[in-house]
Amino acid sequence: MTRLCPQDRRRPLTVGEVAHRSGVAVSALHFYEARGLIRSWRTEGNQRRYGRDVLRRVAVIKVAQRVGIPLSEIGEALAALPEGRTPTAADWEAMSARWRADLDARIGRLTALRDRLDGCIGCGCLSFRDCPLRNPGDVLSEEGPGPRLLDPE
Repeated sequence: MTRLCPQDRRRPLTVGEVAHRSGVAVSALHFYEARGLIRSWRTEGNQRRYGRDVLRRVAVIKVAQRVGIPLSEIGEALAALPEGRTPTAADWEAMSARWRADLDARIGRLTALRDRLDGCIGCGCLSFRDCPLRNPGDVLSEEGPGPRLLDPE
């Protein structure tokens, strides 16, 4: 393992270094930057450079994306942090607390969908309109469009 000397720890990172260290494609970094999730600056030779705080920001983005948080919400949370400051454990705790209710609701909907999925396909008709067991006479159409039994509002 190569250890960095103190002045290397302050050295800005190239886009390739950020991609390598974070495991994120260069194109994704450019996308995050275009969305305002991360920031860079240009050298005199017009090359992108990133502060080391970008590594933690990218980690936060990837974890939040993995649990289904939309990039717009991730951007709002990151925008609340001071520019250039590495997100801390307390920052992550505050962000995740904000997202918890939405995640719980999403988990509830997915659990209900999983639990009911075999029931709607089990009759073999694959149709809510014609299914005499789940929707006799197509009464659910009066409640509106969409999968009324699987996605109650």
